[in-house]
Amino acid sequence: MSDLADLFPGFSSHHIGTPNGHIFARAGGKGEPLILVHGYPQTHAMWHKIAPELAKSFRVIVFDLRGYGWSSVVRGSENGSGYSKRAMGEDILAIAEEFGFARFNLAGHDRGGRVAYRFALDHPGRVEKLALLDIVPTCIVWDRIKAGATNYPHWPFLAGPAPEPETEIGKDPVGWQDSCLAKWAASGDLSSFDRRALNAYHAFFNEPSRIHATCEDYRAGATIDDAHDRASLAAGDTIRCPTLTLWGNNGIPGKGVSPLEAWKAFAPEITGEPIAAGHFVAEENPAETLRALKAFFA
Repeated sequence: MSDLADLFPGFSSHHIGTPNGHIFARAGGKGEPLILVHGYPQTHAMWHKIAPELAKSFRVIVFDLRGYGWSSVVRGSENGSGYSKRAMGEDILAIAEEFGFARFNLAGHDRGGRVAYRFALDHPGRVEKLALLDIVPTCIVWDRIKAGATNYPHWPFLAGPAPEPETEIGKDPVGWQDSCLAKWAASGDLSSFDRRALNAYHAFFNEPSRIHATCEDYRAGATIDDAHDRASLAAGDTIRCPTLTLWGNNGIPGKGVSPLEAWKAFAPEITGEPIAAGHFVAEENPAETLRALKAFFA
């Protein structure tokens, strides 16, 4: 993957050791620390349209989730055991320790948003401010799926028993990946994505162990993460730091009940707004996403 375009000029590269292998991260800028977490089926490259601008005001860290991009695959993971959002949050902790951040700002999109909000619940003293892009809580999504109230067909498919989804995706990995990106974008095609970023997404996804890793991410979501959410609700745990949610006005979370209402049980003081986009707000509408994030984290 060394021949891929550098989408973060001026950012340094880091391989951060963890008990499960290494995490690949890029770092740039000066100021208060801000860690950005990507989602499925992407890599840290999804932040390339806004991270350089954020780096003018913040010390920005972008990284690849375990099993994604250039980060290590967790070996021997079954039924999501290595990919719970609590476990993936430990990689954020490793990054913070590596860079010497006692407290930091945190933003996550899609699966990265799920890692970010679980981290904020599990480590309330570490997060200054939290931004969640185009998601609602995992347990609420599963409740809506089971009630037939929302259309997330990829969730039960990807969380299905191995190797069923892996085998199906493996017939045409890049085709599957592109179909997800196009289907979840407001345009219905790939026009919002920089070809250089698509190349980065394709390079990581076109490999069986990483297809398995991303399915394990969803298997954890259907079991371990759902249980962790419900335990937090039962205990009355809430996110204690200022929290922002942004959602695409043409995305799935933006349909039906407001994402703000969906988050109230976890983050009673949450604020937010829709962005004119589909699911990939940072790539489909980087100007508005950047405006909202800069105003919130300032």
